[in-house]
Amino acid sequence: MVAAAVMFGGMAFSAKLASANLSGSQVAMVRFASGLLPVVLVRNHLRKALSFKRLDLILMRGLFGGTAVLAYFVAIEHTTVGIATLLNYTAPIFSGIFSMLFIGERVRAKVLIPLPFALAGIVLVIRANAHPGDILGVGRWELLGLLSAILSGAAVTAMRAARRGENSWSVYGSFCLLGLIVTAPFGIATWRNPTAADWIALAATSILSIGAQLLLTFSLRWVDALTVGVISQLAVLISMGLGATMLGDTIRPMAALGAILALGGVIGVVYVTSVGRQASTAAEVAPEA
Repeated sequence: MVAAAVMFGGMAFSAKLASANLSGSQVAMVRFASGLLPVVLVRNHLRKALSFKRLDLILMRGLFGGTAVLAYFVAIEHTTVGIATLLNYTAPIFSGIFSMLFIGERVRAKVLIPLPFALAGIVLVIRANAHPGDILGVGRWELLGLLSAILSGAAVTAMRAARRGENSWSVYGSFCLLGLIVTAPFGIATWRNPTAADWIALAATSILSIGAQLLLTFSLRWVDALTVGVISQLAVLISMGLGATMLGDTIRPMAALGAILALGGVIGVVYVTSVGRQASTAAEVAPEA
């Protein structure tokens, strides 16, 4: 699980490198196209991916998840990789809310203790990165990063409902296929021929993404939801560290305070909502990208 989180953080950094010359939507499109390779190249995986019971939930998971990754990668293109990743990884907050509203799960009252801290942190991060002319004094690209978390929460809710009767390969395959369909119009419209350095960054993004997903899927068999939720936040620290040391990203004091509150609040929300649940529910806090 630690290795998966590190790879997810490295994936975000590689996507940032690729988006220096390419659009975030083009990077996302290549990421989804490469993600389909394990499905289409292995006959047994393809057979499982084509076996499903609830097409509506599979479609919802894929469309919401694909749009979430598109928003995430575009946010990475236009803001720092650490801030974009931080906002994207607040998704457990929204998956908890959507699970309560749409699939009948009960949320413990204690969640009201860490939730305000997480929301306050999100507000500080968004406001700290605002620019002159931004609506209501908030950063537009940071808002897009927050939107990726909201969409990811919706996708995870659909996935959790679908996993009650669907196999993991049908969920994963639909995610990559529908994600490719969602990102392709934007990726093609903004397509630029990658340089050799761009191809290396794209390959790193794809390899790290596939590796992280496989390691995450493997670890979910034994790791409980709380552990997954806490360790997954390591990706935020990895992306922030790489951005600061390799790209010279600076984090304003208000954003730093917001990051601390958001990370602590998300971990608190995960703790409260995870206590008493079985390890099989750990997917609810798994990252989308």
